[in-house]
Amino acid sequence: MDQDQLSTFNSTNLFASHPSDLNAIFLQPVAPPAKPSARQQVLDRLLDKINAQDLLGKSYVEQYLRHKYRRNCKANTLRQAAISLVQFLSFFANRGNTVLEQLSREDIEAFVEALQDRGLKPTTVNTRLRNVYAFVRYLILEYTGFDWGLMERKVKLKLPERLPRAFDPQHLDQLLCAIDDCRERALILLLLRTGMRIGELLNCKLADIDLNEQKILIYQSDKTSVGRAVYYSTDAQQALLAWLRVRDAGRQHLFYGQKDKPLCYEAARAIFKNCLQKADLQYSGYTLHCLRHSFATGFLNAKMPLECLRVLLGHSNLEITRRYARLSDKTREEEYFAAMQRILKGDADEPH
Repeated sequence: MDQDQLSTFNSTNLFASHPSDLNAIFLQPVAPPAKPSARQQVLDRLLDKINAQDLLGKSYVEQYLRHKYRRNCKANTLRQAAISLVQFLSFFANRGNTVLEQLSREDIEAFVEALQDRGLKPTTVNTRLRNVYAFVRYLILEYTGFDWGLMERKVKLKLPERLPRAFDPQHLDQLLCAIDDCRERALILLLLRTGMRIGELLNCKLADIDLNEQKILIYQSDKTSVGRAVYYSTDAQQALLAWLRVRDAGRQHLFYGQKDKPLCYEAARAIFKNCLQKADLQYSGYTLHCLRHSFATGFLNAKMPLECLRVLLGHSNLEITRRYARLSDKTREEEYFAAMQRILKGDADEPH
């Protein structure tokens, strides 16, 4: 190529002579960003919910969930871990703890007892407990200030399930006679006369109560999303009205805690323990859930149809109701002697 040809050969001529090559080099289509995986989306939603809460130790929870994500844990495993830890850390904070390093075996024991008092299945309680201990192990291995002794003597859940006993009638009278605070009386009597789960009553709002029909609407609970109505007796109505007269009318929950939150389980449990102490029943072994069991046992013994009782208790099937509302030993004793009396009098049907 001579000098004249070189002078006319420029970049414009080069680009014009090879348009397709330049397009291939400079105008490659940009691939859209990859869509997050289902696991990533679950993790992101969980972290958003946790960060939106005023949760003690939430930075530890965030790092722990990321750790489990990196270990390729399934989406449902991440969900269950998050649910368990949010419940546990909320409970832990409500016990008056301010830093996670204060965690003790007693805190874990109390958490398990609280879950059992709410009537959760042993398998559910066990899942929560396993998730808590997996989190504790992670904290010990990754951070300073956490006691390895928490892992050496673990809290264990006894299986199979042992249903809570109903109140002895004499003890129940003793308890009700000892309660002189209107809030305490309303709380105890509503649990006893409606058969509500403690979580359902604590989440109850004023708008859910119908005073004229002595009815409470339950739209959602810890164990079922199916709404139902429960009813309460005249003595519970009187206790409820006494509490409504003195409570803060500006609060939406019937039993309220700090700010605009419902009364927490730990506070309700403390109220119940205080009532037991007033009645000299502090060593009786009764729990809040025994009130629900007393309701179920009492109505079953009074010959309420099992299907009706199932609906009132919010059970998903009759088998749960049969196990939950067993006849009390006292009732079996009374039925035995009543039947024996009929036999001795000759009133029993003749055998075929």
